[in-house]
Amino acid sequence: MSITAQNVTKRFGNFVALDNVTVDCPAGELVALLGPSGSGKTTLLRVIAGLEVPDSGTVLFRHDDITKHSARDRNVGFVFQHYALFRHMTVFENVAFGLRVRKWPEQRVRDRVQELLRLVRLEEKAPLYPANLSGGQKQRIALIRALAPEPKVLLLDEPFGALDAKVRAELRDWLRRFHDELHVTSIFVTHDQEEAFEVADRVVVLNKGRVEQEGRPIEVFEHPKNEFVIDFLGNVNKLPVRVEDGRALLGETGTVELPAKLFGANENGRTDAYIRPHELDISRSAEGGNCLLGKIVHINPAGSVVKVRLLAEDFGLMINVDVTPDRYRSLALKQNENVYVTPKSARIFEAEYTI
Repeated sequence: MSITAQNVTKRFGNFVALDNVTVDCPAGELVALLGPSGSGKTTLLRVIAGLEVPDSGTVLFRHDDITKHSARDRNVGFVFQHYALFRHMTVFENVAFGLRVRKWPEQRVRDRVQELLRLVRLEEKAPLYPANLSGGQKQRIALIRALAPEPKVLLLDEPFGALDAKVRAELRDWLRRFHDELHVTSIFVTHDQEEAFEVADRVVVLNKGRVEQEGRPIEVFEHPKNEFVIDFLGNVNKLPVRVEDGRALLGETGTVELPAKLFGANENGRTDAYIRPHELDISRSAEGGNCLLGKIVHINPAGSVVKVRLLAEDFGLMINVDVTPDRYRSLALKQNENVYVTPKSARIFEAEYTI
């Protein structure tokens, strides 16, 4: 079941939540709506679910226009951030609730609930109440409750937002594997780019009610279309530069030239260059001459990369650099010492330019 939101506009008073938005969700894919608070991602999800009525535009399930259909008639499963489980019902009764409302035969209800509980490996929790479950277990029950009536599509609104980091990471991996088994067309809302890139087949980046970019996660990350996308997608260094004859110069005297890709006409003048932390290198000497002197103010060795924060006093800039653990050990980096930072790549976008 493919889903298309076509030229959708939605206002709340004078606030434009969605501004002529078009999004395609191919059948069987897991699509992430990614953006900051107020970008319109939850409103779009609710329009697709039938919980909000658009001011204009259409919603299609495959080729059927369901814009005016009620939420009940759309046969969608909806998973909320805070589980929305019935506290006075057991786990079994929570999952069975939607089936009994639809008047499924009792034996079919029992078979379906037991099948889903086995799928998420929580069969032994069937007689318990939600208060006896962990956050991760509650979210799994919320998910299979949404899937119980065999919906055409599954919609998830920040499903892991209420969980701690470790549980979120575990559930992301579980959701991806779960989706690969069921292949239900799914859309989930998140503001966490790591979550979106790890789980989704396709990412839609929203900002101020408009689609900034959409595509496969690797396409969006490696080929951001504009300043907003690269700035929003994780940690990035934003450096003020002068563009002169196609060259990006840092500092009033142009002491450092950035190896920048200029997207757009980029006439001579002042603008910003964007450099991701892994696109910078640290060394003990000014090897090529085209580098910045920086003082290490903080080192975070946790994780798969070592995060180094430096102050480039000559330029008045704080700069973040990611190095491999091997590079960190070979340089024997320490706080408060001076090192040289060499840019390996950078991007400069013309205002409103997209590629």
